[in-house]
Amino acid sequence: MAWNGKRASQASGRGRDGQARKPSDALSGMGELGRDARRLLAALAQEGAAPARADLRDGFLVVAAPRNGVTAIIANAPVAAGDELAARALARWSTHVPPRLELAEEGANLARRLAAPAGVAPHRAQHGDFVMRALEPGATPVAVDEAESPLTWLARRRGRNGAPFLDAAQVEAGERFRRDVEIAQIRQRVTSDWSGAVGSGRRGPQDLNVSDLAIAARQRLERAAETVGGELNNLLLDVCGLQKGLETVERERGWPPRSAKVVLKIALDRLAAHYGLASAAQGPERGRVRRWGAAGYRPDI
Repeated sequence: MAWNGKRASQASGRGRDGQARKPSDALSGMGELGRDARRLLAALAQEGAAPARADLRDGFLVVAAPRNGVTAIIANAPVAAGDELAARALARWSTHVPPRLELAEEGANLARRLAAPAGVAPHRAQHGDFVMRALEPGATPVAVDEAESPLTWLARRRGRNGAPFLDAAQVEAGERFRRDVEIAQIRQRVTSDWSGAVGSGRRGPQDLNVSDLAIAARQRLERAAETVGGELNNLLLDVCGLQKGLETVERERGWPPRSAKVVLKIALDRLAAHYGLASAAQGPERGRVRRWGAAGYRPDI
C-alpha cells in the first residue's frame, strides 16, 4: 500500500480536488456508500479496532479488535473502501508509513446511526448506548438505552470510602423495577395511574389491548408501591422507570442538590427488601455449639 499524493490530501481532510471538506459534506449521499465501505466503517467503529494492511492480499485492509481476551480479525476490505471513507471525510489516512486508516468523528457518528436497532431512530442511536435485552425470560429482546439510565450511572459511582454507592442488591432491585415499567408500557403513557391493572381484574378502556404480561407487571408494580411507600415509589418511577436525571428530579421537587441520590438509595433498600434481595447472605457469625466432646468422642445414634 504505497503512500501517494491522493492519500496525503485525504489525510489532511481534503478531497481529490485539494479543497477542504466540511463535515456536512460527508453526510450527503450516504445511501450511496458502498457495501465494502459500510462493512469497513462498522469494523473501525468497534472498541479497540486497529486497521492494518493485509500482508497476504495486496490492496486489502484488515481490521483487528480484541475478542474474549485475544486479538482477532473482524473485517477485511479493499483499500478502495478506505479511500471511499476518506473521500467522504468519514475516515482519514494517517501520516504513518505505511499509512493507517483512522476513523473520523463523523464516521463514528454515522456508524452508530447505521447500527441503530429496529425501532430506534438513527439520530437517537447516535447519541445512545443501545443493547438488545429480553425484559422477561423467553421474551423477544428489545432495544434498551443504557446510556440514558441514571441508575447505571449511579451504580458506577463510589462513596468517600471507595465502596460502590449502590450495592448489588440495590442495583438489581432498580433494574427489576425498570423491567416491569418497560413491560407494563407505562413509559409510553407517562403516568403512574395503574388502577386499571390492579388485582381486582378491572380494566379501563386504555387496557383493552394490553397483554397479560403487561397487566402482571403492573400488578407487581402495585405491590412494590404498597411496600415502598407513595413518595419513594414515585421517585423510583421517575428515576428507574422514566429515566429522569437526578438533577431534574431535585429541581421538580425543590430538593437540595445531591439529595436525590440519598433518597433513592433508601427507596432501593426498601425495594430490594420487598424483592427478597440481599448483597450477601445474612446469618449468625457462627453456629451454636450443641455439645463439647473430647478427642475420640462419638455421638450415640
